[in-house]
Amino acid sequence: MENEIKVVELFAGVGGFRLGLEGWNGKSATSGYKKGIKSPYKVVWSNQWEPSTKMQHASLVYENRFGKNGHSNEDISQVNVSEVPDHDLLVGGFPCQDYSVATTLKNSKGLIGKKGVLWWSIHKILTEKQKKPKYLFLENVDRLLISPSGQRGRDFAIILQSLNELGYAVEWRVINAAEFGMPQRRRRIFILAYLKGTTIHESLKEVTPTEWILKKGTLAEAFPVTSENTLFPTEFKLKGDIVSISENFNKGGSTGLFENTGVMINGLVTTIKTQPNYDGKFTILRDLIQNGEVTEEFYINEQELEKWKYLKGPKKLIKTNAQGFEYNYSEGGMSFPDSLDKPSRTIITGEGGKSPSRFKHVIQTPNGHRRLSPVELERLNMFPDDHTKLEGVSDTKRAFFMGNALVVGVIEKIGIALKEKIKYGKK
Repeated sequence: MENEIKVVELFAGVGGFRLGLEGWNGKSATSGYKKGIKSPYKVVWSNQWEPSTKMQHASLVYENRFGKNGHSNEDISQVNVSEVPDHDLLVGGFPCQDYSVATTLKNSKGLIGKKGVLWWSIHKILTEKQKKPKYLFLENVDRLLISPSGQRGRDFAIILQSLNELGYAVEWRVINAAEFGMPQRRRRIFILAYLKGTTIHESLKEVTPTEWILKKGTLAEAFPVTSENTLFPTEFKLKGDIVSISENFNKGGSTGLFENTGVMINGLVTTIKTQPNYDGKFTILRDLIQNGEVTEEFYINEQELEKWKYLKGPKKLIKTNAQGFEYNYSEGGMSFPDSLDKPSRTIITGEGGKSPSRFKHVIQTPNGHRRLSPVELERLNMFPDDHTKLEGVSDTKRAFFMGNALVVGVIEKIGIALKEKIKYGKK
């Protein structure tokens, strides 16, 4: 296909990025897989590796849905860059880790990050590929903007400066899917990067950073925002190489420098706090629940119900730490059962299993209180029903996948906006 955009998907999980970019069976996530999507995106290579488990369940689910062709189930830090085919767009939800720079090796290709930190696997591909991908589309938890606690924002500054050194301009936004009508209150940071020489990079240079953030940018077109602070954005230059930033950025700073939205071009960061500008329909939990289709094991018996109520209720306790010191511990109550008339709370990896928990979802139905089924959890992330169903994969593991996944509709909307920018640029 002439206008095909070749994609490499890293940290693929069960394929959320792929579903958002390619659709499923030619249908789009935002239509509940009912309406067609014309997508130029084509995943040419993917990688999924779970270091802590012997059975690679997520990779097996991925292969079951998308086939084994072009899929790698090896530790990405051990994969030779020559095995990764040339591509236009690199995507992935890389893990939140300590990104600090461990060492500078003399006579080496520059800077080496801490072993096993997967940001450096992305960095290695971008550094060693002769033909660098023109675009990056990455996802992470929003605390990336304020970590670690002693140097608020250092980790994100390392990422921005390493992309700057490789010739990329960057825009980012923290998006809560529910604020744009999607079924789950899931807040994540989305990062787009554009290589020097691409038309998007040129377009970014032609407008003010604030204009890009609020109106002209890819993220602004996908998810419109407003801001009360357009005249006074925070601006600063990233100083020094990534070793210097790792050691010195915002040292001792009690607050972060990065707001929820921003751009970086040629080392200059412009960042503003924005609010969603959305007036469409909202999806609530009630819209997605399976009525009468859920098996008995998801229901909570009366004896167990009191445990659930206790765990979700407010508490004031005296606890003892490892050194034997007593301290006061308190936590607020959580809604019990979960409201069916709002988007759901964030799914976490411990969502599955029968044991009572403060964080698992519980809904009230005509037949009693119950946990959410794997299909309902898939719907909350806008996956097709039974996407993760595979022999040998437990319901608990399926819930774990959804706790790690992203809301596919967010990827789809950003993908459409990016496609339009690329297409417009080609003209």
